[in-house]
Amino acid sequence: MKDFKKIFSVSFIAVLFASYVLINSMNELGFYRSDSLQNFVEEPVDNSFHTNKEKQVLKKLLSNRSVLEPGQYFHNSQLCGTCHGYDPTGNSSHDSQGNDVNLHDDWMSSMMALSAKDPFWRAKVSHEILVNPGISLEIQNKCTSCHAPQGHYTALFNGQTHYTLADLYNDTLGLDGVSCVACHSIGPNGLGNMFTGHIPYDTLFQLYGPFIDPLTGPMQLYTGFTPTYSPHVSEGRFCSPCHTLITQSVDLNGIPTGRSFVEQATYHEWVNSNFSLDYISCQQCHMPRLQDSIIIAKDMSTKRFPFNQHIFMGSNEFMLKLIKNNKADLGVEVPDSNFDSTIEATLVNLQQKTLTMDLIVDSVTFDTAYFSVKLVNLAGHKFPSGYPSRRAILQFAVVTLTGDTLFKSGFFDGNYEVQGINSTFEPHYDIISQPDQVQIYEMVMGDVNGNKTTVLLRADTMLKDNRLVPEGFSTSHPVYDTTRIILGIADDDFNKFNNGNEGSGWDIIQYRVPINGYSQPFNVVSRIYYQAVPPGYLAEMFSHTSNEIDLFKDLYTAADKEPVLMAERTIQGIALSVQNQPQIAPTIWPDPTSDGWINIRWKDIQADEVVVMNANGQIVTIYHIQPGIQTVRIQLPESSGIYLVDVRASGRRSVQKVIRK
Repeated sequence: MKDFKKIFSVSFIAVLFASYVLINSMNELGFYRSDSLQNFVEEPVDNSFHTNKEKQVLKKLLSNRSVLEPGQYFHNSQLCGTCHGYDPTGNSSHDSQGNDVNLHDDWMSSMMALSAKDPFWRAKVSHEILVNPGISLEIQNKCTSCHAPQGHYTALFNGQTHYTLADLYNDTLGLDGVSCVACHSIGPNGLGNMFTGHIPYDTLFQLYGPFIDPLTGPMQLYTGFTPTYSPHVSEGRFCSPCHTLITQSVDLNGIPTGRSFVEQATYHEWVNSNFSLDYISCQQCHMPRLQDSIIIAKDMSTKRFPFNQHIFMGSNEFMLKLIKNNKADLGVEVPDSNFDSTIEATLVNLQQKTLTMDLIVDSVTFDTAYFSVKLVNLAGHKFPSGYPSRRAILQFAVVTLTGDTLFKSGFFDGNYEVQGINSTFEPHYDIISQPDQVQIYEMVMGDVNGNKTTVLLRADTMLKDNRLVPEGFSTSHPVYDTTRIILGIADDDFNKFNNGNEGSGWDIIQYRVPINGYSQPFNVVSRIYYQAVPPGYLAEMFSHTSNEIDLFKDLYTAADKEPVLMAERTIQGIALSVQNQPQIAPTIWPDPTSDGWINIRWKDIQADEVVVMNANGQIVTIYHIQPGIQTVRIQLPESSGIYLVDVRASGRRSVQKVIRK
């Protein structure tokens, strides 16, 4: 390296290398912008074979060269950023408007890049170890396989049986998270059938990409990897190894039960949707595609299309903000501007691309106002999906024009916990008629005794999973065993079209609000919030102590925990007796009833069914009505109390309260 003239005059291979560098090093120093050597105008100096500028290029490129040594299978992302990072010349990684879209900088502030430094993840691994110390090594080995794959699999390939947090904390490859080589060296074999951190790295030193006829020479030379075209990197199955996680359950003593539990199944949720049938892959949503052709690396001239940005926008706005505000404590060296752009993209994803919400006034009578809120999932998987702490809260309020609250459900306290919810977990509702009833879309895990748990390995049964399913979702799909719906009640509009067929991807919640004779106009508002890390989910973990748990507890306590407002709908000035739809208005007698038998009569309509619910809105009986029938006689359940009788006809509903003595 110190004597270029001597080295390159005696080595034919070096001459070829130098020529190659000249052809493929455009814009490295801004002096060569042609595919032809004849356009290089600077003359040699001192009769040497190379000009001074050639020597500068060679010296810089050779200093960046990082050949894989024996026992190495991955590279740190910094090396990838040398070519795929910011280009000050503006030649590469810029769109037609001049915006910088380089791969490395977009990735570095994503949760993929931060997966191994995520303080919540580290605290949760520590929590699992403290609860089940007998399988500590197995826990750490499994968790690092997806959150620190380069470190984990390097250790595995070199004969280690386990890769622990202690190993990770001293390993730059592991700390690089889900980085460039961690993804692009995943081979195609077995994808779609490999889950729970079993990643098919082929160790052939190939980096797979979506572009046909990749330029192989520079990457081979500088990294030891060969860029290789393969369509699998653009397919949904590419994400399967880490985005379906099935754990092996243990009892409260840490003894394996022999049963498994689906902790998360985002990939299988996508398979059980119209998105997979329509070939809309994970990458198309989470890596937004530009309409421009892009030069993807420095010193290249060929433009590539389609180009997917490496933003990896998801939903965890809370954790992105927490990490941004605590970079020094977490060993993160990413500019705030990068975080800001990723957070902005995350909010766009949540607020514009995840769901729609409609608020409908069904009718207003003297004593009760009837409303419907319809939520439609736009995502290609359940919402929320992924880690089981995540939830969506539906907020609803009826307010007078002077600001007095007539009814509210789903509001937060000062710590952003939902007011009035059940101490264990809130059930799913089809009809809400009381303020302490709140629609929360979530999954709830149960242990071997059927009690709620947030310890992943203790999860043995699903107590609740009412998360909004994607369009096309079916309970008869082959992967339904990993994507089950657990509502706890019958809800015939959850993922059901009006004709009763599955696959709508929506849920309709009926609100029955007591007006109690209030005769003035009022406003009604519905909102839906997303919360990645609810305070109640952390209580079990915060009852333990470790370096990781204590650090996250401090960071969480100081963090802005306000949930993300995803959508809001308001209707103002609603007056008494407003009826947006004709009412069925059946007659029900006797009320109250002493023996439970009641008669229901309607006219001018054809009723489809009569649904009997308890006071909490849980369906207890459904009666299907034959055409031409105008009167039915049914019996309420044996228990005394208030029941709701819902007569349904052609999409319209009338709900009346009936008392059984």
